[in-house]
Amino acid sequence: MISFDDRHGPDDAAPATAYPDLAVPDWYRDAKLGIFVHWGLYSVPAWADVLDRSDVTAENAYARHQYAEWYANTVRLDGPTRQRHEQRFGVGHSYEDFADDWHPAAGSAEGIVDLAVRAGARYLVPTTKHHDGFCLWGSATTPFTAARRGPGRDLIAEFAAAVREAGLRLGLYYSGAHDWHVSDFPPLTSNDELFALRRNDPAFAELAAAQLRELIDRFGPDLLWNDIDWPDAGKYDGRDALQQLFREHLAAVPDGMVNDRWGVPVHGVLTREYQDIDAVQDQVFESTRGLGLSFGFNADESAEHALDGAELIRLLVDVVSKNGNLLINIGPRADGSIPPLQATALEQLGEWLGAHGATIYGTRPWFHEAVATPPEGVRFTLGETAEGQRALHVLLLDPSAGPVELAPRVSAAVREIAQVPGEGQVVLGPEPGARTVAVVTLPLR
Repeated sequence: MISFDDRHGPDDAAPATAYPDLAVPDWYRDAKLGIFVHWGLYSVPAWADVLDRSDVTAENAYARHQYAEWYANTVRLDGPTRQRHEQRFGVGHSYEDFADDWHPAAGSAEGIVDLAVRAGARYLVPTTKHHDGFCLWGSATTPFTAARRGPGRDLIAEFAAAVREAGLRLGLYYSGAHDWHVSDFPPLTSNDELFALRRNDPAFAELAAAQLRELIDRFGPDLLWNDIDWPDAGKYDGRDALQQLFREHLAAVPDGMVNDRWGVPVHGVLTREYQDIDAVQDQVFESTRGLGLSFGFNADESAEHALDGAELIRLLVDVVSKNGNLLINIGPRADGSIPPLQATALEQLGEWLGAHGATIYGTRPWFHEAVATPPEGVRFTLGETAEGQRALHVLLLDPSAGPVELAPRVSAAVREIAQVPGEGQVVLGPEPGARTVAVVTLPLR
């Protein structure tokens, strides 16, 4: 998998561009759970090839791309997406024709934000412009927008208003590396081409800067979530340089932040996409994925492709215990409704957080050896009680993993034992200082 923080831009050599401090703020470290929203023209065809992936190889992976939001690229390659597109929409129907076919229902943004709140999320990140170049806000830089085409509305303005009304933090996704609406490259066929076949000229850097500046000025996002890279011509100095945009963002939002996908030698939060993290990390990271195999809605995905509620809870616990946030994705249908498969899992997560949120929100990872004989599937987070005392939370991913033996010096620090995703009976052993270990036993099932 790609680690975007390893990719540096052309300004590596001295004299290096002076970037502002991009430290991850405490609000983000406390939030733990965010909701990604991939919604756009690709939600109209709503399809990617997932039915049989046994014959997917490096050579045909892009023609068989599992991400439905990549439809604009996949449909240009010989494969099942193109074949299905021509059968369903006709040979003469281009991807950009979907701009006039997309008609989201009124109140869609509010409904999506409401589900995010019920799921227990503390921030929400809608896509403002994906690689297809279609802007979901009323940009002055292009007529290829939701405000001037099919939806006839500024969808990002609707999201921003709903997010602020709900008391959440607002992140905005932007595709800085690709805009296929104003590019004439052949379709991408590999990860190498993902970085090689992109515009780096001054005109494109100016367009990207103008669009990002619109988003900063109009919506004051708490998080700028860029994807893949940034045009190389915009990585030096000047009014439209990336470092200047960062400064403008932090001036508008003093506790604002960015991610790591800018292709420069500095970064904010590290992103990990569909990756398992095997240990507690020294740096804060954000694990992101769809509930299924795609971010954009894929009508062919079923329960076999998706996380259920219990699996989603376990994923959140695992990520948070390792110093991460989880940015889990919602892929709405074209009309803005949420498929029941997604809604049910998120609602179950919210129910669990309602009972055990103290083990997640505002916690930090436990870096010390807390378990004498650690069974598989035990996770720890470190928090505070209402009285300001440190509290160690012990969470079992596997309900059959007990008993858990805690060293005497930490047994009294246990605030809650949370069985994931259910309730557990807690039995604490000897007081701290005893020569034996404390034993915490949960009911097996």
